Amino acid sequence: MTAVQTTLCYLSAGGRTLMIYRNKKANDVNQGKWIGIGGKFERGESPEECMLREFYEETGLRLTSWRYRGIVTFVSEDWDEYMHLFTATEFDGEMHPCGEGTLEWVEDDRVPLLPAWEGDRVFLRLLAERDTFFSLKLVYGGDGERLVRAILDGRPLALETV
Repeated sequence: MTAVQTTLCYLSAGGRTLMIYRNKKANDVNQGKWIGIGGKFERGESPEECMLREFYEETGLRLTSWRYRGIVTFVSEDWDEYMHLFTATEFDGEMHPCGEGTLEWVEDDRVPLLPAWEGDRVFLRLLAERDTFFSLKLVYGGDGERLVRAILDGRPLALETV
């Protein structure tokens, strides 16, 4: 099995974060969940190039200030993924509708309460609490929906703290 490489970016401005509610694509593994903006690498792209392209394609916005914050390794019985995680604070352009879901500016304090992957809550908390780059491994078991192990910077992370 070959691991897929992806990017994910959270744009924050004015106490709100741009999120996408995944409700438009058929057979979407993220169906019914709120996530940041991102997607899969194209051949020859760097993490930054992929993130900027995907962000523009999905939103119509061009990011002008961003940071590479971490890498998240997802492991399950059916798939492996390396996700390059970014945050952004400045942009240009006009937002357009997204073919993969509904874009919405969400108040920052509401973001952790939205329906999302269990592991997303872990890296969202890390983004809020840490200023340093991190490596996070998230292992999903059985049906691929249940987080069974988390490893932060090479050390196990207690799931009770997740």
